[in-house]
Amino acid sequence: MKKEIILTANAPEPVGPYSQAVKAGGTFYCSGQIPIDPATGIIPEGIDAQTQQALKNLGAVLKAGGADFGSVVKTTVFLKDMNDFPAMNAIYAEAFTGATPARSTVQVARLPKDVLVEIDAVAVL
Repeated sequence: MKKEIILTANAPEPVGPYSQAVKAGGTFYCSGQIPIDPATGIIPEGIDAQTQQALKNLGAVLKAGGADFGSVVKTTVFLKDMNDFPAMNAIYAEAFTGATPARSTVQVARLPKDVLVEIDAVAVL
């Protein structure tokens, strides 16, 4: 099986030895996207703005690989604080409409760059 590495300037560059996404066998695996503005390197404040930016970055990576939110079958949302779940969930619901993907949401001790949220995805092409 051939795999294709996806990299776009419209999302933050990886902060470690991993790819933004990989396409393999009709499946698209998107690494966790954190809320860094790729143009400025700035991380917005607050769960609302951070969720919006993380989803914007996720959308950019999906687009670079020929996918979109409608092709996503599974996401994982990592939250620094589960008390942020209602705010994150409301913004997430704006991005994923219709036949929504399966999802796991977990609270974690710490995320890269001390952000409040990170979202990864698996899509089918």
